[in-house]
Formats: sequence, C-alpha cells, structure tokens
Amino acid sequence: MKDKLPAYTVFVSIIAAIGGLLFGYQTAVVSGALLFLEGHFDLTTLQQQLVVSTLLIGALIAAILGGSFADHFGRKTSLLVTSLLFLVGTYLLTGANSVLEILTGRFIIGLGIGLASLVVPLYIAEMSPAKHRGMLVSFNQFAITIGILLAYIINYYFSSSQDWRWMFGFAFIPAVLQLIGLYFISDTPSWFISHGKKAKAMEVLEKTRRPKKEEEVLQKTNISRKEGRIKELFNTKVKAPFLVGIGISVFQQITGINIVIYYAPRIFQLAGFATAESAISATLSIGIINVLMTIVALWLIDRLGRRPLLIIGIAGMAASLAVLGWSFLIELEGISYIAVGSVMVYVSFFAISLGPIAWLIISEIFPLKIRGRAMGIAVFANWSANYIVSLTFLTLVEILGTGFTFWFYTTICLLALWFVIRKVPETKGKTLEQIQNFWE
Repeated sequence: MKDKLPAYTVFVSIIAAIGGLLFGYQTAVVSGALLFLEGHFDLTTLQQQLVVSTLLIGALIAAILGGSFADHFGRKTSLLVTSLLFLVGTYLLTGANSVLEILTGRFIIGLGIGLASLVVPLYIAEMSPAKHRGMLVSFNQFAITIGILLAYIINYYFSSSQDWRWMFGFAFIPAVLQLIGLYFISDTPSWFISHGKKAKAMEVLEKTRRPKKEEEVLQKTNISRKEGRIKELFNTKVKAPFLVGIGISVFQQITGINIVIYYAPRIFQLAGFATAESAISATLSIGIINVLMTIVALWLIDRLGRRPLLIIGIAGMAASLAVLGWSFLIELEGISYIAVGSVMVYVSFFAISLGPIAWLIISEIFPLKIRGRAMGIAVFANWSANYIVSLTFLTLVEILGTGFTFWFYTTICLLALWFVIRKVPETKGKTLEQIQNFWE
C-alpha cells in the first residue's frame, strides 16, 4: 500500500501530458499537410523546409526563455501559456490564405511546443515519487507518440479530400481539454518550496506522494530557497550534469528521428509509394509502432533502468538506419517494404530509448535552484539540433542521395552510443535530491 500511486498524481500527470500530445500532433501533422500545401501554394523546396522549420524557430525561442519563466512564474502558469499558444496558432493555421499566414501560425505553435517540451516533463518529475518517476515522466513521451499517431490518422482521413485545414484544426480539441483540466491542478511542491511557500508544498505532497516528514521538506527548503543564476551552470559541481543534459538532448535529435516524423510520407514516396495517399497510409504503421513500443518503455524504464535501455536502443537505431540506407542504394523488387520495415525497427528502438529517456534525464539531473533554467538550455539545444536536421534533410538528399544520407545518420548514432556509455549515469530509483547529491 505504501508504494501505491495516488490518483491525484496520475490525474495531474495526464493533464500536463496533454501538452505532450499537442507537441507530437503539431510536430507530425505537417508531414501530411505539406503534401497538399505544396500544391495549394506552389511551394518551392526552400518554402517547404521553412514551413517545417519555422515551428522550430518558435520552439527555440520558447525553450531559451521558458526555463526562467517556469522558475519565476511557476510550472502550472507555464502549462496555461502553452495551451493558449496552441489555441491561437491552430486558429491562424486553419484560416490561413497565404504562405506568410501559415508561417506565422507555425511559429506560434512552435512557441507552445518549445515551452511544453520543457515544462511538461519538469512538472511531472516534480509531482512524482522516485519509485514511479521514470514511468510518469515517460508518460509525456507516450502522449507525444499518441499525438503523432493521431496526426497520421487525421492526415490519412483527409488525404482523399486534400483538406489540410482540418488536418491542422483537429488540435483545437486537446488544447481546450487541457485548458479546462489545468483549473483542477496545483503547482509543484518543489516550486512552492523554492518560493518559500512551505505550507502549500506540504499540502501538495500529501496529495501526490503521501505525507512526508516535515524535516524532509525543511531539508529541501535549505537546498532551494536561493534562486540560481545562469553563471551557476558553469560551477564545477553543475558542469557534469549540464554537459550530460546538453549531450543527451542533442543526440536525441541528430540521430534522425524527426526526419522520419516530418518527412515520412516523402521518404516512402522516394521508396516507391507512388501516391500521397499510399505514402500517408504507410506512415500510419510508424505511428502505431511508436505508440506500442513506448508502452513497452513505460513498463521497462523503472525496472531495467535508463542506461541499459539507451545502449540497446541506440545500437538498434544505428543498425536499422544502416539497412534503410542500403535499401535506397540497391535495386530490388519490394525494396519499398524493406524501407518501411527498417523505419519501423528504427522507430521501435528510438521509442524504448532516446524518445522517453532524454526528456526524463534532463528533468532529473539538475539541482532544483537552477532546474528550470538548465532544462531550458538543454531543450534549446534539443530544438537547435532539431532545426538544423529538419532544414538540411532534403538538401542532404539532393547532395548525397537518400542512401548515403541515412548512412550519415548511422554514424551519428554510433557517436551517441559512445557518449551514453562514457557519460550518462543511472538514475533509476533515486530521489531528485539523491541525484543532486551524486553530482556534488
């Protein structure tokens, strides 16, 4: 009974994770909509890349500013802002009549995604007991995969009518649901403590982690009452977790996941699926396998641990990308099915490793007094890498060819594997305070 997960903890995690669902949906929906935006607005290759990457510019800005915002105004207020940004951006996209309006809507959505990618795992980590933190924070990644799958389903449903406005407009539903749900949740104990509100912190602890001894709360108060500054990130005690956070965030992106998410239908067209509808249909398999394997990760992450899953997953990603690259370099009947199979295997290994664990690690490893700011910089690095990958993929395909482009990403996966083996510690079962003491 002692370790039973309180219903309130599950409820607040679900409400926060709707931000993850919107993150996933808005990230992936463009993969289908772009096929029809291209014809509707007569987009050039550069304009297509801008439609994808403008979202990332917004995410970059929100990530770098969001950490300080979350530390100052609170985690719950930050979640509220993300919901409003998603609503405004979706409204602009559904009514857009020019490329500029599309880019503006995508930019605002990007601001929401950038803030959500920071504050959702942060909020859930600070509301979770150590025993269940891995699963609960990874529920954010599960929500992201659900959002991606929903985007693929909606894209497929509207592909015959080529109605890209409805593809974007579906996002109104989860954004409104989250806005309503936020009324019923509180801010985190850690944030209340860091702002001297011990009574409120105790009240939330009783709801989320079962009653804690007052001495424990007072100990946390001593650790966290002083607000950290950016320069503290370069303190010798903070440098190691800071570098791990930056590294794992960057490798999550430059190992190639979002070239699959953003450009999956285009990849399948290159592999031999002739029509937009058939390419989007093949893409559905990617969304389904992503969800299913993330469920596996939720079950394993607090049992097997972070490091073993990362090592197994990244090795599998490298192998599947190598096969995918090979499939584009040979001419065999049925090669399109080898390409689809390779992408499915790649996504499976990502879903049990870098997908959930990168967000989990950056929500765990930083000291409380600089956690928001440090996560903000790690998320900024993540979105910077995402932006570079999305902006250069089609260009790399034109220069190197599709096969050698995927082999390029295979090499990056091998570098990520070396980094994890050498630098990333195991945090399974440790409280946030124990992790902080480990670095000290």
